[in-house]
Amino acid sequence: MTIRYGYGTNGLTDLRLDDALALLADLGYDGVGLTLDHMHLDPLAPELAARTHKVAARLTELGLGVTVETGARYVLDPRRKHGPTLLDADPEARAARTGLLVTAVQVAADLGAHAVHCFSGITPEGTDPDTAWKRLEESITPVVEAAEAAGVPVAIEPEPGHLLADIAGFHRLRGLLGDPEPLGLTLDIGHCQCLEPAPPADCVRDAGPWLRHVQIEDMRRGVHEHLPFGDGEIDFPPVLAALEATGYQGLTVVELPRHSHAGPEMARTSLDFLRSKGASA
Repeated sequence: MTIRYGYGTNGLTDLRLDDALALLADLGYDGVGLTLDHMHLDPLAPELAARTHKVAARLTELGLGVTVETGARYVLDPRRKHGPTLLDADPEARAARTGLLVTAVQVAADLGAHAVHCFSGITPEGTDPDTAWKRLEESITPVVEAAEAAGVPVAIEPEPGHLLADIAGFHRLRGLLGDPEPLGLTLDIGHCQCLEPAPPADCVRDAGPWLRHVQIEDMRRGVHEHLPFGDGEIDFPPVLAALEATGYQGLTVVELPRHSHAGPEMARTSLDFLRSKGASA
């Protein structure tokens, strides 16, 4: 099996979507991690279905696979980063996030995407953990139901600082929901380096049965900062070998959201790096 690499549009925000897709195809990427945002397939603007149809046709024309990502910083609230979340104290605010994710599931189905990515959010101040987990369970249930109906898995990402921060947190949620088949895992390799107790390659092996989406970048232990490859501490050949061994067939998407100013060059050098490390795995 050969790893299928993609690049996240959250690292190409200075490019029009069509230009970004053409760039990735020209560079030799297999796909794209498409973040639904105001500059790239806005999920809240009119005529979403028609615009999605055009993107789907373009992806087919370019031979690119796709994962739908939902980590846009200000798509719901222009003044609150990533807000509201699935954990918000306000039920209407939680419902807005749930609604966005249900919309993302439909977009993913229309695009032929292999998964929809999401995350829990940070526990609001003054909220006890049991309440936060209950809110997450209730808020994500309609998303999982929509994913089952659409035949597209939803892949929740352990995010440092969030309620669901690690792989153990994913298994806790899976248990609360009764282990629904449509619920899978987004594994970010940098996050494994940042905070998981096991080395990243071991994390990949342990997560294998639930992998539905993979994000990749370099990172240092204890510092949640997405770094270009070679600027962090990850030993990539064992990670890539472990990923191949799992049989995971989705995209492995480069996640460099703070490097859009150099997006085209980052996309080029990232693919060169991963291919060279994969060859030596």
